[in-house]
Amino acid sequence: MYDDSDYEDDEFNNLALLLYFPRRQRVFKPRPDHFTHWRDDEFFNRFRLSKNTVHFLFDLIGERICSPTNWNHAVSAEHKLLLTLRYYATGSMLIVCGDFIGIHKSTASRIVKLVSHVIATLCSDFIHFPSNEDDIKKVKQDFYDIAKFPMVIGAMDCTHVKIKSPGGDNAEVYRNRKGFFSINVQTICDANLKIQDIVARWPGSSHDSTIFNNSAIRGKFERDEMKNSILVADSGYAQRSYVMTLVGNPHTVIDPLSGISAVAIDRYNESLIRTRNTVERSYGVWKRRFPILATGVNVNISSSQSIIVATAVLHNIACNFGKITPRVSTEIESSIRITDFRNPEDNRTSRNAIHHTNRKRFLRYFQNAV
Repeated sequence: MYDDSDYEDDEFNNLALLLYFPRRQRVFKPRPDHFTHWRDDEFFNRFRLSKNTVHFLFDLIGERICSPTNWNHAVSAEHKLLLTLRYYATGSMLIVCGDFIGIHKSTASRIVKLVSHVIATLCSDFIHFPSNEDDIKKVKQDFYDIAKFPMVIGAMDCTHVKIKSPGGDNAEVYRNRKGFFSINVQTICDANLKIQDIVARWPGSSHDSTIFNNSAIRGKFERDEMKNSILVADSGYAQRSYVMTLVGNPHTVIDPLSGISAVAIDRYNESLIRTRNTVERSYGVWKRRFPILATGVNVNISSSQSIIVATAVLHNIACNFGKITPRVSTEIESSIRITDFRNPEDNRTSRNAIHHTNRKRFLRYFQNAV
């Protein structure tokens, strides 16, 4: 039986422990003001965005990420935003980013998920396909100025964003052909490397054409909403009336009856490659600005998708501000190259390839070009 004397002994022992080993008082260190602590170049190197850009972003989302109260030394909205940008900029583990502002890993994880989701909701404001006549005309002119390819409204491709294994029965569908887990992200960009459309929900094993076939942007073209406009893409996509791809082995597909010369096909291919190169360059800028896209996102799938879209929004905002691309280390450059998937050009193009109605129009255009 447990009597009163045992209870009193326990109380005495607990009191003695408190006297001899007092509980350590919690110390709240003041968090630094990063806006004043760092020079402009130091701030840019750490957060990948300038102070002006971060202030602009904070004005957009500050109220949505602030704590309901400021008691108990809650993390301020400014530090939440900077913590998230630091995570994007370094690709470090959350515990390292948490130490950057003096919080626990679990708190850092919740903050990154919250801020990423809020930034991703700005997608419709900063990522949009040209719709009015003036915007469409400007985009086409910008593309035409690159390599004289007419009617181009966007360059389309897919890139892989490295993620951790999602676990579960369907984890292997996220393993791509290079052997690591990823999300296959389709984007369409303009001539200035800004992202016009993004699809970031398909696992790494998905084929590029599958993503496009199930995308909303394809519906726009199928419904003829984008009249007299085309996309340029690589061999990962099927040739369509509104998607121009390369003609493989041009010297073996010539048909004398078509009236199309090998020179015209060479001109067509060269112009298309130079025009389509904008989307590949956009991936380089995007991943150098936010290396986490190449080094690996170590959160769950839903949060990974939010981070991908959020960094795309930030990429466009940075383009609007005309910011340069940050330099990265050799290790990050290697990670970027690993996530760069280039589709080999299809050398089995049939003789009828050049007879595709719309493609033939462009081949005749280049045949007549000086």
